[in-house]
Amino acid sequence: MAPQRERRLSTTVALTLACVLVCGVAFAGAVVVLMPGTRDRSTPIVATGSPTPSKPKSSTPSPKATIPDSTDEPLPGVDTPATPPPATPVANTGTYECSGYSGIQAKVPVSMLMNDTFSWGDDPPYKVGNGNGDINWRSDPYKKPSWYMWLHSLRWLGQGIEAGQRGDRKVLAHTMAIIHDWVQDNPYSWKGDVGAWEATMHRTNVLLCARQAVLTGMHVRTLPTQYAWLDKALVDHAQFMIVNWSGPSNHGTDESIALFGVGCTLKRPELKTLAVNRLTEAITTAIDTQGSTNEQSVGYAMFNYLLWGRATTALQRCGSNPGPVISQRRAALSEWLALATKSTGELAQVGDAVAQKPTGAAGTALDYVATLGKRGTKPPKRVAVYDAGYIFGRTGWGETRPFAQESTYSIRYGVARTLHGHDDHMSITYSSHGRDVLIDPGHSGYQLDKWQAWSKSAAAHNVMTIPSADMASVETQLVQASITPTAESYSLADSPAPGVIRKRDVLVLKDPDLIVTLDRGQSVVGSQRYETLWHLAPGQKVAVQSPTTAIAAKPGDKSKTYLLQIPYQQQPPKDGIKVVEGQQDPVQGWYYPDIFHREAAPVVKFGRDGTSANILSAIVPANSAETVSYKTRTVGTMFFVDLTVGARKTTIRILPDGRLTRIN
Repeated sequence: MAPQRERRLSTTVALTLACVLVCGVAFAGAVVVLMPGTRDRSTPIVATGSPTPSKPKSSTPSPKATIPDSTDEPLPGVDTPATPPPATPVANTGTYECSGYSGIQAKVPVSMLMNDTFSWGDDPPYKVGNGNGDINWRSDPYKKPSWYMWLHSLRWLGQGIEAGQRGDRKVLAHTMAIIHDWVQDNPYSWKGDVGAWEATMHRTNVLLCARQAVLTGMHVRTLPTQYAWLDKALVDHAQFMIVNWSGPSNHGTDESIALFGVGCTLKRPELKTLAVNRLTEAITTAIDTQGSTNEQSVGYAMFNYLLWGRATTALQRCGSNPGPVISQRRAALSEWLALATKSTGELAQVGDAVAQKPTGAAGTALDYVATLGKRGTKPPKRVAVYDAGYIFGRTGWGETRPFAQESTYSIRYGVARTLHGHDDHMSITYSSHGRDVLIDPGHSGYQLDKWQAWSKSAAAHNVMTIPSADMASVETQLVQASITPTAESYSLADSPAPGVIRKRDVLVLKDPDLIVTLDRGQSVVGSQRYETLWHLAPGQKVAVQSPTTAIAAKPGDKSKTYLLQIPYQQQPPKDGIKVVEGQQDPVQGWYYPDIFHREAAPVVKFGRDGTSANILSAIVPANSAETVSYKTRTVGTMFFVDLTVGARKTTIRILPDGRLTRIN
């Protein structure tokens, strides 16, 4: 575990430094989102008007907060707009609209805010100030990077800002006192405090919302002199984002929107121009032509879809033309997300992703899956292979059976792990019979601890692992893919450890719905332990009936899952099937529906020892009354498996190169 942890920290530092070193440029002329290559690279913009640095009230040094795995948005699902942006252009009002508080304010009612008490996540509320708006910004009682970052985001002040906007002068005064306290205690530049740094674009939006609340709540058109510090703080925040742009990630996009907001609000066209330049640069990296994002996470893909919609709306409202590229890439991403939606109606938890339903935009493919086929546009295909390393497939869109009774799957391959990705190459998720069959254990959060190390590792995914070797994040090749009306086959290959080759062939069937995999491992550096892992949903009870058969079922369910280890070139050992659940040392057998909750969930292991391994698996969901059986036979150089699921029969052929095909 230690080498993996060191690699993770190294990646984190590199990403953070990259964010620091990227600098924006500006061009003169109309503010339009252009295609790459059309920008004039000239003089960097530097904002002016930084306030005189003030001395923090507390001499306590900034906490050595643990830097998250990347500098991107910490929590999809929590910091996501509740509704998609308008499908049609919005009116040019020359203003920047308050973007809200992402739900962070929900746990901090006005009564708590007036007592300087902060709450986030599932931790108890904590009094961070003296009750008069004098806050200890180094508070970090739970030693959680996200808790500390959201404290510095100021988004927890949302209910106070809204009350002030409605005319509650007392609440407005206290809320503004807290904001002013942050400005005084964290003078430019706050780069030395990772929590304050990470929260900059969130806090910028809060400052903009607070400014609007002052004008509305006090019934004035210009900012009163007593709040002159607020505009200086906005300029400081703009300057910070200019110097410390995070690049073409969702974090960088959020920064660009906030920077645009400052330019729009303070009538600073050069800030608007720079923000639009950066959005122009980011869009084609953030979302490719096929709709895949650069985040390696389905959850963050959903966040990006909404984020770029917010960018479009912000530009239109303040008189800038977004151009065609954003809408084109978002349309492709909409279809991508639709295909990434399981038959259960939730997005596949691939990469850093919590259990969540997609947010549909009227008339789109996303709307179709968000409403389980009741509205929107049905995607034109049921299986898609994406160059960015994703395969999403399904038996159908509810044409001949209920939408929820279709089977859906995902497979990962491609470049090595980055940003919000996991070491999940070759991993499969599978939903069938109206339930999850093979799961991804989810997103454990941003603590650099044993839980995060496990949740991102190969051991947390449905892959062949080599626990005796030092596995690393590597590129995985998709060697071949074949799609027919009743079967899809895929071949993948990589070298996850020095001297070890790993290959996986996958066959996904329709009627009967099932998955067959052939995992092959080969070592030239001595004997290894090979384990093909199958992670099952919480609540499943697994009965191991023999070295070749295990059956999983949740008490009371009308379905079950057969997990077959079919002898192929090697006989499974007597202890060839093991089940692990809720294990803490080493961590194994868990599921995270969100970053705050962890549930025990069974993992079925098919194991081998030796210099090579051939593990042939069949994952067969069935009705509770159905029996699943198989027979094998060899004809020349070809191997056949005759599978029976209830009254349905099918035959699988294995070619000498390991490729799986359906015969009938």
